[in-house]
Amino acid sequence: MGEFELIRRFFAAAGCAQAAPGVVQGIGDDCALLALPAGEQLAVSTDTLLAGVHFPEGADAFLLAQRGLAAAASDLAAMGATPLGFTLALTLPQAEPAWLQAFARGLDVMARACGLALVGGDTTRGPLSMTFSVFGRVPAGQALTRSGARAGELLCVGGVLGDAAAALPLVLGQLSAAPALAEPLLARYWTPQPQLALGQALRGKAGAALDISDGLLADCGHLASASGVAVHIELARLPLSAPGRALLGDQRALECALSGGDDYRLVFSLPPGELATVQAAWPEVRVIGRILPGAGVQLTDAAGQLINPPHNGYQHFGSIHG
Repeated sequence: MGEFELIRRFFAAAGCAQAAPGVVQGIGDDCALLALPAGEQLAVSTDTLLAGVHFPEGADAFLLAQRGLAAAASDLAAMGATPLGFTLALTLPQAEPAWLQAFARGLDVMARACGLALVGGDTTRGPLSMTFSVFGRVPAGQALTRSGARAGELLCVGGVLGDAAAALPLVLGQLSAAPALAEPLLARYWTPQPQLALGQALRGKAGAALDISDGLLADCGHLASASGVAVHIELARLPLSAPGRALLGDQRALECALSGGDDYRLVFSLPPGELATVQAAWPEVRVIGRILPGAGVQLTDAAGQLINPPHNGYQHFGSIHG
């Protein structure tokens, strides 16, 4: 099967590749054309996922497509952007119709859930990898960034943490569990839901924001560095899920929440006066600490004593992370 036949058969005909608001020209030309309303800026992000690094060899194609696009779309959520479209560069060892059909179905499911239109891309032969570039729009000057946190603000997260990392032993076949325990964890790993609506709601409220992809400690370190502040995390306030604690125990679940990757929850600073409004609309939002003068990330236990975490988070050029 040639490249153009592959694109026509599996991707150009997908529902997410059809006409969509803001897309003037999609698949079929040398470039896609996106239209922005007056007074808005284009938000762009690119993520690459490699077999054996970001996902296991032999991963289910339907789930893999959803996970890959969700990870990229989460960057739009972190900026408070409204989704527009995305491109996909897909490298395949071989063109297997059954695999491609499942991948295209999974891609369409997540694209529709995120409000993203497939507007172009590329295919080539080689070790399995995929690169997603996502595009969104945000009112000029209202994008959430990592550099706006100020001392006195609260540190918040968009929900429970650590479930994707807790699922990794299940994904790799190192542990097994009853479906009632395994399924919610595996869903957080394979089909994370980017917090796009929350990100848009935080425009004009949050001081700084980013999505948790490399682990809470690592990503809070990025926020602290960009904003020139200290990020103080209270261990006792971290929201952990019941399935993660039941599978791994409290201590390991806590470590997953601190250092596990692929949560794709938002972490953000928020003036105290905005908390009630945000939690009224998003009750899953939790305060886990505060922003202080200084630098770096501080972690305290239930007694208020400073502690040293076992490690900070995922580092690229390593093994599969969760």
